[in-house]
Formats: sequence, structure tokens, C-alpha cells
Amino acid sequence: MLAFILRRVFQSIVVLLIVGFVAFSMFTFVGDPIDNMLGQERTQADIARLRAQLGLDQPFFVQYWNFLGNALQGNFGLSYRQGRPVADILAERAPATIELAAVSAFFAMVLGIGLGVFTAIRRDGFASNAIMTLSLIGVSLPTFLIGILLIYVFAVELGWLPSFGRGEVVDLGWWTTGFLTASGLKALILPAITLGLYQMTLIMRLVRSEMLEVLRQDYIRFARARGLKERAVNFRHALKNTLVPVITVTGLQLGAIIAFAIITETVFQWPGVGLLFINAIQFVDIPVMAAYLMLISVMFVSINLIVDLLYFAIDPRLRVGKGGGH
Repeated sequence: MLAFILRRVFQSIVVLLIVGFVAFSMFTFVGDPIDNMLGQERTQADIARLRAQLGLDQPFFVQYWNFLGNALQGNFGLSYRQGRPVADILAERAPATIELAAVSAFFAMVLGIGLGVFTAIRRDGFASNAIMTLSLIGVSLPTFLIGILLIYVFAVELGWLPSFGRGEVVDLGWWTTGFLTASGLKALILPAITLGLYQMTLIMRLVRSEMLEVLRQDYIRFARARGLKERAVNFRHALKNTLVPVITVTGLQLGAIIAFAIITETVFQWPGVGLLFINAIQFVDIPVMAAYLMLISVMFVSINLIVDLLYFAIDPRLRVGKGGGH
């Protein structure tokens, strides 16, 4: 077990170093920040002074080493556009994205697993077939189109929910939340459904297919032959074994919710880090872009590591395959 953890941690560090190199390379190969930060009246002395201030006059690998060292301390430099520390800007935007992603993930997991089990158990029923047909909408339609359709129906036509923004938020000092206000909760509904719909349908279809496969196994027939109740067979035996592969895919999808919240935040003008990244691209704000890439990669690597460890702990065949591995 310890050898497996150490190997996975080492692989994660290698991946982060590679992503860090890619993120840092943007400072060199994606335009010159001096042109964006200084106006037309700049002098050579101004350019030299700013290059020295930003550390751009140092060799490439020295800059890369300094970048990694500062990133480990949470220092991603100054935003070229706002002139403020990138870490402070990300800290201001992160609560909006985390709350949106948390609600979307909850929506995707609860409905995805619940509907997946229901459509597997009632696979020939009318409701099951209707759910599977409707799920094609979540899989096949692009996220931005789903968001626009929801805005048109629930904001424009019915006027029930707001079409953009985060609503009123409560400042808790180090955190701003929309969970404590009515307008904040209403503003959260449409973006959360838009962001979680694809993951929900994906999880539902995966749970259904795995559940159907498990229900055909001999030990399920044996459990029914022993006279166990159908509820016990479905939820105590079948669902437990269904969740092993579902954990891997669900973990990666939860990471994707935050990483790909960019589109949803753009459609709904949700003030999170995704919208911040889009604005950073428009203004070639490279420190913000690099910090976003680093944070997303750390999140993905962490989730992958946790999923692998859970997979290792749940599936005894992996421990046997590792020679006991304890």
C-alpha cells in the first residue's frame, strides 16, 4: 500500500512539473507583457525597469525555478491587467466557482446514481424508457446551448429565475456566499443545472449499464434463490459492486465540473474563476492564465490520486495483484 501511494505521489509531482512548465512557457511565448503594461509613451528606461521588476531579464530556467518556488507559496505574481496580486484575485473569485461546482456535483451525483439504479431495475418500464430518451438531451446538446435554452424558458418567458449574475451575497470575512440569500439561491439554480446536466446523464448511463451487468451475475441469481428480498439484492449486493468503476469516472467528472465551468460562467456571467480566465485571455493577462492552469492541474491530479487510492482500497483484486501491497 505504501509503495503504491509513493509511486502515485511521485507520478503526480511529475505531472505538476510538466504542467507548470507549460504554464510558465506562456510568459515567454505568448506576447510580451511589457507592451501591455506600458503605454505608447514608454522609454527604454521604463522597459528595463519593469523587466527587472518582473524578473524577465533573468535566464529562462532561473525564471522557471522562481515561478515554481513562488507558486508553492501561493504567489503567482501581479496581474498585468489589474496590477494586483493574482492570488488575491483568485481568492475573491473562488467562492463563486466552488459553490456552483458543489451544487452541480450534488445534483449530478444524486440524480445520476438514483436514476441510473431506477432505469436498471425498471429497464422495460415506460418511465425508464422516457428517462433514457430525455437523457440524450444532456449528452448530445452543447452546454452553452442548454444554458441559453434554460435562460429563454425560465428567465425570459416565465420570469421565474434570473438570467445572469450571482444575486446578493453575504460576506463572511474570508468567504462570500449566496447560500444565505433568496436571490443568491435563485441565481444558482440555472447555472448549476446547466453545469451538472452532462455529468448527471453520464453518471446515470454508467450506473445503469454497470447495474445491468451486475444483475446478470450468478451470485445475484443465487441471492434471489436464497429468498432475499428484492430491495436487499438490488441495494446491498448489486449497487455496491456497481460503484467500483463508477467512482473512477465520477471523480474525474467532478474535476471536470470545475475545469469546464468556463462556458457556464460565461453564459450566465457568473463571477467565478472561469469567467476570470476568459477575461484574462482577452487581455493577455498571462499571470492569471498561468495560475488558473496550475490550480486546475493541482485539482485534477489531487482528485485522480484520491480516486486511485479509493479504487485500491475498495477493489481487493488490485491489492492481490500488487502482491499484498500492504
